[in-house]
Amino acid sequence: MKISKLILLGFGNVGRAFLNIVGEKRELCRNRYGLDLNFHSIVDIKFNSVLKSKGAFVFPGSLDAKEILEIVSLKSPERVNPYWKPEIGLAQILNVEEPGVLIECTPSDGKTGEPGLSHIRRALDGGWNVATANKGALIVDFRGLKELALKNHVHLKISGATAAALPILDVALYSLAGSEILAIEGILNGTTNYILTRMRKGLAYDAALKEAQDKGIAETDPAKDVEGWDTAYKILLITNAVFDRAYSLNDVKVEGITAIPSKLMKEGSEKGRALKLLGKVIREGEKFILEVSLKVLDNSHQLFGVDGTEKGISFLTDTMASVTVTGGKSDPRGAAAALLKDIINIYRSD
Repeated sequence: MKISKLILLGFGNVGRAFLNIVGEKRELCRNRYGLDLNFHSIVDIKFNSVLKSKGAFVFPGSLDAKEILEIVSLKSPERVNPYWKPEIGLAQILNVEEPGVLIECTPSDGKTGEPGLSHIRRALDGGWNVATANKGALIVDFRGLKELALKNHVHLKISGATAAALPILDVALYSLAGSEILAIEGILNGTTNYILTRMRKGLAYDAALKEAQDKGIAETDPAKDVEGWDTAYKILLITNAVFDRAYSLNDVKVEGITAIPSKLMKEGSEKGRALKLLGKVIREGEKFILEVSLKVLDNSHQLFGVDGTEKGISFLTDTMASVTVTGGKSDPRGAAAALLKDIINIYRSD
C-alpha cells in the first residue's frame, strides 16, 4: 500500500469539493490502486497573509474527510481548535520527511501568478509533487514550473486547470501518442456556453446571464468568463502543455460574448446552426495561432451539440483524423475529480 501525504492549500469551493471527494473515494483508492490518501494539513489563505503564511490545520493520518471538514469549519480556529497551529507556515509544513502531494487551489491571478506561483515553486523545490487547479500560476510560468519539476524528479499535474473533468491532456498526450496534432478547437467555458445556449432559445444576453447567476453557473462578477479570458487561459495552457511551448496571454487573440454582432446572433439562431465561443489553436509549421472567438457551427460540426454547461474539445490529427471528447462535470466537483485523477496517476507512474 502506497501512502500519499496530502497538503491542501486553499479551502474555497474547489478545496472543499476535493476534501469531500477524497472522503468518498478513499476506499476505492485503497482497493483499486493500492493508494492510501491522508491529509497532513490544510492551509486556507483566509487565515493567512499571502506569502508570509502562518497558521495551518495539521492532522493525524487517522482522521477521515468528514471529521476534517467539521474541524476546519469551526470559527476562530486559533482559540478553539486543537488542530490549528498558528505558529506553522507553509515552509515548515513542506519541510518534512517523505514529501507527498501539494494540492494548490488558491484563487488565480493571471498577471502575477501569485500567490500560487510561489507556493508551487516552493513545493517543487522541496521534493513535493503538485496537482493544481490554479490557472494563474501556470499562465505566468508553466515552462519554468515544468522544468523545476523535472529537475527535482517530481510531478506537476494540471488537469484541474484545463477544463476540470474533461480529460483534455490525457487524450492529447496519451491517447493521441504517435500522431501530429494539427489543430484544436474547444468549448472550454461552461458559463458562456450556457448563456449562448439560452440566447439561441430567445433570451436576451442580460436575461441569460442573470439566469446563469441565479443558478450558480455564473459568478457574481462574470467578467473572466463572458469576456473570454477563462477560455484564453485554458487554450493557452493546453497549447503550452501539449506542444511544449512557452506562449503568454499576449499571444492569444481574445473575443468574448458581451457584444455579439446582431448578424452573428441571427445566423447562430437558425435551424441546424449554433453560435459557440471557441478556444482554437492552429498549427502552421512550428508556429501556433491561438485565439478565442465566436463561430457559427452547423450541425455537421463535432461540437455542434455541446450545449448548456457542457464542454468539449476536438483534435485534428494527421493519422487519426478528428478526435472529439465532450461532457465532463463543469463545477467545483468536476475540478476536484480532476485533481484526484492527477494524484492517482502520479503514483501509478512511480
